Amino acid sequence: MPSKKLKEHLDKFDVPYLTIKHSQAFSAQKVAAAAHVPGKNMIKTVMVMINGQMAMAVLPASYRVDFDMLKDVTGEGNVRLASETEFKDMFADCEPGAMPPFGNLYNLEVFVAKSVTENEEIAFNAGNFAEIIQMSYSDFYRLVHPKISKFAVH
Repeated sequence: MPSKKLKEHLDKFDVPYLTIKHSQAFSAQKVAAAAHVPGKNMIKTVMVMINGQMAMAVLPASYRVDFDMLKDVTGEGNVRLASETEFKDMFADCEPGAMPPFGNLYNLEVFVAKSVTENEEIAFNAGNFAEIIQMSYSDFYRLVHPKISKFAVH
């Protein structure tokens, strides 16, 4: 079952979405293959620390965060990958590492890679490693209000 917090949020705003069950997979690219979703539509959430504050970086599954670019985007000097021990307790309704890109539900700033905005539809972990949520990017943007910037490289 998807994250309760996420499901309630989507339902509250009458957002159309599809929950897709798939065989358990632990990388975003493998999830896309298991769920039969185009790889370009599959996005992943990378937890980052920006001057000691936890934040989400959301990017296509096949991309990686360029931390120098993210430093430029944020204007902050101390930007790094967060360790799982730093964020695992923040998402009580999710399996560690499977959190959806809705940082607003957890009081986190969300940065979205510009390349994600080119998709009409996006798909992402639903809070576990056996389900994804598929929905329109425009609804995601409307609900999350992320900062869009260029920080992801292929």
